[in-house]
Amino acid sequence: MELTPLPEHDDLRAGVRAVCADFPGSYWQGLEPDRYPTAFVAALTAAGYLGALVPEEYGGGGATLTQAAVILEEVAASGANPSACHAQMYVMGTLLRHGSEEQKRRWLPRIASGALRLQAFGVTEPEAGSDTTRITTRAVRVPQGWQIDGGKIWTSRAEHSDLMLLLARTAPRADGADPSARPSDGLSTFLVDLRGTPGIEIRPIATMMNHSTTQVFLDGVVVSEDALVGVEGQGFRQILDGMNAERILIASECLGDGRFLLDRAVAYASQREVFGRPVGANQGVQFPLAHAYAHLRAADLVRLDAARRFDAGLPCGAEANMAKLLASEASFAAANASLDAHGGYGFAVEYDVERKFRETRLYRTAPVSNNLVLAHLGHHVLGLPKSY
Repeated sequence: MELTPLPEHDDLRAGVRAVCADFPGSYWQGLEPDRYPTAFVAALTAAGYLGALVPEEYGGGGATLTQAAVILEEVAASGANPSACHAQMYVMGTLLRHGSEEQKRRWLPRIASGALRLQAFGVTEPEAGSDTTRITTRAVRVPQGWQIDGGKIWTSRAEHSDLMLLLARTAPRADGADPSARPSDGLSTFLVDLRGTPGIEIRPIATMMNHSTTQVFLDGVVVSEDALVGVEGQGFRQILDGMNAERILIASECLGDGRFLLDRAVAYASQREVFGRPVGANQGVQFPLAHAYAHLRAADLVRLDAARRFDAGLPCGAEANMAKLLASEASFAAANASLDAHGGYGFAVEYDVERKFRETRLYRTAPVSNNLVLAHLGHHVLGLPKSY
């Protein structure tokens, strides 16, 4: 099943499917509950898909975000778990748009080739949660550059990354005395070497899906001056570029999940007979699947609009958030409908429905809660009083 097929993406979709065909459901089942898909990530990297967003001048594919969205959608639609590799695409936005030319030439070619992995995004903290302006991880100047102390949580793939894009406070949080100051002022981004820097401890967190997420502790971590990305104190604005890309790419994964789950459900419901006829002939099975398909189609159109606005350099915060909201809700509806259509077999590991059910459920909560998306739309789009 395809949602909004566009002929210009046919070859790209076919190429991604060819790579994913070597990694069937049995491969992913064998990784449960917490093994990292090293071979799969290596295959995607070798095919050039994980370096797709790196400009050609730095050894990458020079793809648009729309093309990257297609890649992740097809990965998910194949039954694979794109969470193992998606961050390397959306974290790239901050480095590409705000990094120095020296930083780009130093890091991007090795990221594109797979020699280095940039999969970790250190933003969320245990106490701050979704209120990023309240993070307390601190970076202060020292003779060698910067010393960083603090901790991050839900930093997925840190154990499997060489580099981490880290958000830290370099100036005190605005206390309201200065009306021109904003709580987001004083945050800066750093590119941290996770492998050769003393003072970093990574602890895995067991979760309901295989997501390779961790907690990261930074104790007296010293990085050089050139680890700072862009302008000091502008980190919050810098990571917004990555976050809009993140929303669009996560929406794409959800759409791929929805396609996979519906394809499995339609095939099963068409051949499974109970009481003398296929179960798909029953409206109680058929209608939820059709309803989920309609919502996936609608979410896909919003996703494409958001991606094209991003590629054109237009404001896309509302569109990116709406895409993530609608796609995550639609994919979870597809997961529920698929599970119901399969009946007891939906809970059997060999059918992959229960695995995809767990994987796609995450995106109603992360990387941003859908309730916060609604709050953003209510306040920033509709002009309603701020609710948080």
